[in-house]
Amino acid sequence: MIADVKHIILVVSGKGGVGKSTFSTQLALTLKERNLKVGLLDIDLCGPSIPYLLNLEDKSVHQHSEGWLPVYTDADQNFAVMSIGFLLNNRNSAVVWRGPKKTAMVKQFVNDVNWGNLDFLIIDTPPGTSDEHITIMENLKSLNCDGAIVITSPQEVAIEDVRKEITFCRKTAIPIIGLVENLSGYSCPHCSECTNIFSTGGAASLAEYTKIPLLGTLPIDPKVGLLLGKACVAEYPESQFAKIMNNIVDKIMNENLKSS
Repeated sequence: MIADVKHIILVVSGKGGVGKSTFSTQLALTLKERNLKVGLLDIDLCGPSIPYLLNLEDKSVHQHSEGWLPVYTDADQNFAVMSIGFLLNNRNSAVVWRGPKKTAMVKQFVNDVNWGNLDFLIIDTPPGTSDEHITIMENLKSLNCDGAIVITSPQEVAIEDVRKEITFCRKTAIPIIGLVENLSGYSCPHCSECTNIFSTGGAASLAEYTKIPLLGTLPIDPKVGLLLGKACVAEYPESQFAKIMNNIVDKIMNENLKSS
């Protein structure tokens, strides 16, 4: 169960479309590349994209006496994945549920998945500060949740929404590990030069204002969106995205993370 997980990290954002699920996937895959046992829990009920990003859309999950069994991506069972996407007929199916049913499903995913002994569990949460967020926070209070990584993009409207997300985390007593600015410039696949498409410096200013560490600024890299289950740090180790992702993981690993 989740009590057997050493470290739990939430990935949150105040706004959709900032690459939160892509970051969650690459974070989990990067940790796995370091010979760690990793789980990835997708509780973005309205937009579960993790099965697609990991090329697992043909997989399904099952219940047994010890709870839900996650999908494993490798024979050694070092990478476990759980998503509501595995319970839907296809990618185009919609979750048309009211709040109480969503809350019940989140509770099941948090408490009733048989993860086994994991080094890290990454939880990809829905954008915003909805019922699902409150349910997650309530269920994690009794566990050793290390904290949240807050994802933003450079646009001012995203920065404003992230301020609300930071306030939400602080009100619910969830520590914030740091900020990550995603979609920060476009990394040319031919010359590797990074061009700033949006405004720059927003996350750095927010980090300074809120006294939260800025873990890194990840560029838009077209190659990352095509990986589908492969770690950028393994496939394109010399890319700017891979170098920054490795640096982000170094900072996370160097934090005084809680132990279970």
